[in-house]
Amino acid sequence: MIDVSQVSVYGNVQISSQFMRAAFRRETPVCWFSFGGWFQGVAHGLPSKHVELRRRQVAIASQAGLPIARRIVEGKIRNSRTLLRRNTKRDVDRVLTQLSNLARQATSAPSIESLLGIEGTAARLYFSKFARMLREDRLGTFDFHSRNRRPPRDPVNCLLSFGYSMLVKDFTATVLAVGFDPYLGVYHRPRFGRPALALDLAEEFRPLVAESVVLSLINNQEMRKSNFVVRAQGVAMTSQGRRTFIRAYERRLDQEVTHPTYRYRITYRRVFEVQARMLGAYLLGEIPEYVPFMTR
Repeated sequence: MIDVSQVSVYGNVQISSQFMRAAFRRETPVCWFSFGGWFQGVAHGLPSKHVELRRRQVAIASQAGLPIARRIVEGKIRNSRTLLRRNTKRDVDRVLTQLSNLARQATSAPSIESLLGIEGTAARLYFSKFARMLREDRLGTFDFHSRNRRPPRDPVNCLLSFGYSMLVKDFTATVLAVGFDPYLGVYHRPRFGRPALALDLAEEFRPLVAESVVLSLINNQEMRKSNFVVRAQGVAMTSQGRRTFIRAYERRLDQEVTHPTYRYRITYRRVFEVQARMLGAYLLGEIPEYVPFMTR
């Protein structure tokens, strides 16, 4: 178990009490998903003893979370722009300029409501060109026109939703390990059953991890039409499709990258923890601001 960072269970799989106790001893989170990949719960042993961090989290979530939310949205938009710029050369210059302008606007948004509007506009522009990043010979099976979900109505949206679910699962486990309450965010509003802080921290990694994995799976022909089934007017992955996705997702998390703030090379898996701890350091007054993870 020294090599196990996390256990993810899909469907009706049983785990023994002996294993759960061993996982608790090693602070290894165990995450449960539905057969279709919806994140349903996590077990992580006893709550964190870091009371002061949670106290500061409650205070900033209710009063002063806007500066963090601005940086989170800026990071997401700039990373989306970078992914688009790197993966297509056709008919995107105008959108790249618009995304750059929206990222600057996000840094001075006067309220969470205006920030939501900026992010929504950026997402609409970005996904209007998302298909440009797909290989033309793959567009028959993997046509993409717009973002949709609950349920996703095409294979590309199915892959995106699954990738986002994996990200939220990882950040839920990460913020629990650091000592946060995952349900109390600064950008996503608290709502019953919504891990708002995990969603906050996952935003800047949607393009870098989830969407990058989707593009890789499609363009490298790792995903095929046979990996999907249509159910109740929605599209879901088969068991083999989910295994293929998870392998690609884990490869991405194990990829090393230079952290733009601290300048050392670490895996994306480690970057998640570094960003969560950076947020904690900001809340505790140890650093002047939270800096999102952005690539150039």
